[in-house]
Amino acid sequence: MSKIYHYASVSEALTLLKEKGFVYDYNIHENEIMENPKDFEIVHIYRYEGDSNPDDEAFVYGIKSKSGEKGVFVTGSSANSISEASKVLIDLSIKKHS
Repeated sequence: MSKIYHYASVSEALTLLKEKGFVYDYNIHENEIMENPKDFEIVHIYRYEGDSNPDDEAFVYGIKSKSGEKGVFVTGSSANSISEASKVLIDLSIKKHS
């Protein structure tokens, strides 16, 4: 089951996930998620809201692959920041909780 943590900022979430071994950057390698979404599990989800602007909302995913690679994916919630990989991760998250 995914764990939702509440950190003070996205950078704090990334630092603490790095300490847990989530060092691979899936934002750079999002094609891996797109090509084989069933090979990935979301084990941590962090949601961050900016204090003054709803467009500052961000999500940090702690992701583990079937091969054991642990990494992060960061995305915003505004329409122009949602990539195809973000949509796949949202779908994975929803399916896991169904």
